[in-house]
Amino acid sequence: MYNKGYVITGLVIFVLFVTFPVWFNGLDAGPLPKPEPPPGGEKQCVAPAAEMRDSHMQLLNEWRDDVLRNSNRVMITVDGKEYRKGLQIACMQCHSNKEKFCDTCHDYAAVSPTCWDCHIAPAELAKKEAQ
Repeated sequence: MYNKGYVITGLVIFVLFVTFPVWFNGLDAGPLPKPEPPPGGEKQCVAPAAEMRDSHMQLLNEWRDDVLRNSNRVMITVDGKEYRKGLQIACMQCHSNKEKFCDTCHDYAAVSPTCWDCHIAPAELAKKEAQ
């Protein structure tokens, strides 16, 4: 153990380097984003806001599977109002500004959903329809 000082110094530097992002930010990821609500005031959504915040991706995945495998596009909400299943058919009708609604939270959480691999983003859709 002739290099005991070097090993301990190296381990301390390694631990400091690896944990730097945690202690530098003080365990704070910054303020939570406030996505812009849909225009036109309070609207009924397919689920309560808290549930949509927590599990919208699971809901969208269930819809995708049900639409593609069973050709079932109708969903009945608790109040009896029917919504057609689909990102662009249901969600983007009210939440039409992807940058101000979807991207604010997804950028904060550093996630890249694959929705837009198949679907056309609303801004691109508007440009395409204008042509």
